[in-house]
Amino acid sequence: MNLSTTIKSIQDIMRKDDGVDGDAQRIGQLSWMLFLKVFDQAEDGWEEDARDRGRGYRSALPEECRWRNWAAHKDRKPQTPAGDIIAHVNDTVFPHRFRP
Repeated sequence: MNLSTTIKSIQDIMRKDDGVDGDAQRIGQLSWMLFLKVFDQAEDGWEEDARDRGRGYRSALPEECRWRNWAAHKDRKPQTPAGDIIAHVNDTVFPHRFRP
């Protein structure tokens, strides 16, 4: 699946969320989620580098917002049920979004 197809699929899913107000908000939230995913992958490398140097690594993100703690799969299975992910994103990742 190419990137534009993936993004369109995600936007179609996000359009079903009553709490998201318009494409501008969906694009902003989608951008942040993609950032969180990419940042989490970068942190893997930073953590490994810190371990190799005998140092610790502390993420700039709160633990509950780190991708690996709510969205990543573990042992090829989602670690959080889909319904819980929606609540987590709405209440924790984007807690100050517009709510009707």
